[in-house]
Amino acid sequence: MHVAVKGEPQYIPGRPEENIMNDVNILIIGAGVVGLAMASELSKTYGGIAVVERHGKYGQETSSRSSEVIHAGIYYEPGSLKSRLCLRGNELLYKICEEHSIPCNNSGKLLIATQEKSVHKLEKLYRRAIDNKARDCRLVDEAEIRQIEPNVRAKKAIFFPTSGYLDSERLMSFFEKNSLNRETIYLYHSEAVSIKKYSAGYVVRVRTGRNDEYEITTGVLINSAGLHSDRVSEMAGIDADAYGYRIHYHKGNYFRAVRQLEKYPRLLIYPLPPDAGNVGIHTTPDMNGGMRLGPHFLWSDSIDYSVDDSMHNFFFEDVRSYLPFLEYDDLQPDMSGIMSCIQKPGDKILRDFVISDESVKGFPGLINLIGIDSPGLTASPAIAEYVAELIKKYF
Repeated sequence: MHVAVKGEPQYIPGRPEENIMNDVNILIIGAGVVGLAMASELSKTYGGIAVVERHGKYGQETSSRSSEVIHAGIYYEPGSLKSRLCLRGNELLYKICEEHSIPCNNSGKLLIATQEKSVHKLEKLYRRAIDNKARDCRLVDEAEIRQIEPNVRAKKAIFFPTSGYLDSERLMSFFEKNSLNRETIYLYHSEAVSIKKYSAGYVVRVRTGRNDEYEITTGVLINSAGLHSDRVSEMAGIDADAYGYRIHYHKGNYFRAVRQLEKYPRLLIYPLPPDAGNVGIHTTPDMNGGMRLGPHFLWSDSIDYSVDDSMHNFFFEDVRSYLPFLEYDDLQPDMSGIMSCIQKPGDKILRDFVISDESVKGFPGLINLIGIDSPGLTASPAIAEYVAELIKKYF
């Protein structure tokens, strides 16, 4: 069974098989926020785009289980993809939200040091933020912290005016509708089960929710499968362990504040990060007026979204260090999300995104996105721009 896609086929130049017509020009595996952003961006230029997604709707894994924060660009190695794409994505997201009425709040953020002995770590992060060109950030002292947020206790903080949060569901809906309006086809309940390289591109075998199978041929294949991106890359023939593509599940647990909501900060409040790839338990307001606290990250061997109530006291003690009004009964378990990390447990250095044109490995037309963890949501429209540049040579 082959899939017919609207739009004039475009052939990959420089190949002897230019008379071969693929079912699609671009096939994206994965309809998380990054896959959706790419479909929206690429459909501005190209016809014949399809997205396969194993779930019945977009964003059912990492993208719908996050803090929904728009990051300013703090923790990343200057010049890295995470740094560059976070800064560009921050700018693009506010523009998208404004132009398309997507709920967001440019609240700002305080990154705090609660003790004098940790102020030097905060100042080191401030220098990193400056190196990353985080816009308009500045150090604030204890007196100014109290003026900004009277219920927050800290010795010193960095204020980031470009941080905020948004409605990620509305953002994903916009990306999907935008690409659908340009004749992108979404194939939900469809899981890629094998990939074969052939002369004019790739043959992707897809299994439906009814256990039917069919094949799609594509000139350009984009792997945006998130938690499963390492396996998809291996289907195509790339050894995940040899290239550092193996995904490790980093589970973020959240509790929700159910009392005293009027006392919670209007800004995002972040503690100093406890280790690489972990931002610590922070305040996480949502667009409905609620307040979550998290994430508390733990490494996991499986995809499990349960939240253990035994973490209740840990959350209470941790957050009470900077929100002294907090009472034990204010909190209850809420949700969890899992990030697809190439970071390994115990790694001291933060790993960068992998966004790779795999032609150098002998797979022309295959674009791998591996380890798109935080700040993936913030960076999503910028990642889409970056991939659009990568694939130009194939058309």
